[in-house]
Amino acid sequence: MNYETANEIEIAVARYFDTRVNMVIPNIFWGLDLQHECDLFVLTKTGWAYEIEIKVCKYDLRNDAKKRHGHNSKLLRKLYFAIPEKLEPEIQNIPEHAGVLVVNPGGKVRKIREATQNKLAVKIPGEKELKLGRLAAMRIWNLKTVINQHNIQREVINASQR
Repeated sequence: MNYETANEIEIAVARYFDTRVNMVIPNIFWGLDLQHECDLFVLTKTGWAYEIEIKVCKYDLRNDAKKRHGHNSKLLRKLYFAIPEKLEPEIQNIPEHAGVLVVNPGGKVRKIREATQNKLAVKIPGEKELKLGRLAAMRIWNLKTVINQHNIQREVINASQR
């Protein structure tokens, strides 16, 4: 892996936020009353939520500034942008209040700018924590289904080649 694709960066950032300590869930939109999708949603063990916006190319990074929602929500205490190391020269296109996480080709994450705390943010209420747990479980079971289908297809191909 070169840690340049969205999936590779997602994996590196999930490790960085330590999935044994914090709940890290990809692609959160429904269930939290957010006005936008979070590429990665981190719920800390103390109940604060962070959004991680993953960008893998200059075009995507520059276009993010045109989004109407601005990554604002009272449920989000911090906003980070996670980028591959090759985009580090583009950090001027990342909002000043956002933290910046740079992922090197070996998958190591380096924080080069801390996120400003949203002073209006509130901790995630218990009922929303339960929804997040459900969403995380759904992601796992959906992924297991995809992996299982892939394995079945591979077995069929291998059997036909014998």
